[in-house]
Amino acid sequence: MLVKDVMITKVVGVSPDNSVRRAAEIMLANHVSGVPVIDDAGQLVGIISEGDLLRRTELGRGAIAELGDQVFSAEERAKAYVKSNAWRVADVMSRNLIVVEEDASLVSVSGLMQEHGVKRIPVMKEGALIGIVSRADLLKAIVTAHHDETARGDDAIRRSISIRLSENTGLEGKDMTVTVIDGVAHLWGNVDTAECRKAARVAAESVRGVRGVVEHFPEEGP
Repeated sequence: MLVKDVMITKVVGVSPDNSVRRAAEIMLANHVSGVPVIDDAGQLVGIISEGDLLRRTELGRGAIAELGDQVFSAEERAKAYVKSNAWRVADVMSRNLIVVEEDASLVSVSGLMQEHGVKRIPVMKEGALIGIVSRADLLKAIVTAHHDETARGDDAIRRSISIRLSENTGLEGKDMTVTVIDGVAHLWGNVDTAECRKAARVAAESVRGVRGVVEHFPEEGP
């Protein structure tokens, strides 16, 4: 699936001249963790999210007091002061934008979210904002995903399991052997850790038609 298959196209944004309070109200009203910041020319200039508001003075001085116990440069302290005290969205928003194109894969989006610790990513087309893709949208993709079409029969299931076991599972070089009898997969191999055993079981269970998994691995060491 691609970003355009799951993204939200009804984008709720704020102006860089809006107040931080207004941005928070919009996030609460729309049940979102962040909103794009769009200037008068319709250009995306930033994102303001819950993370940008965690050290606001409205939460009490204790929210930023711990900053005084850490070693920061004057510039870093000034930046933290602005983020916690400024009333304009433009002064608080994040300007280092992470964006994707509508034809990006969901795998790449998931990777970007994990790498940068963000929950929502603007979707662009020819330089214009056309949507937002969020972690919630990725969950929808999981719920609506279709199972792989696996040919019927034990031998077809066995081949599919063998392929799954070789796909970056951590089981490479474990001399895995698979047999399938009446839909029940039997696994052998030099698999001697709990996590590798779990990976083998999950790989087998993910193949359509598998009715059960029996492990024939050596006992774990002390």
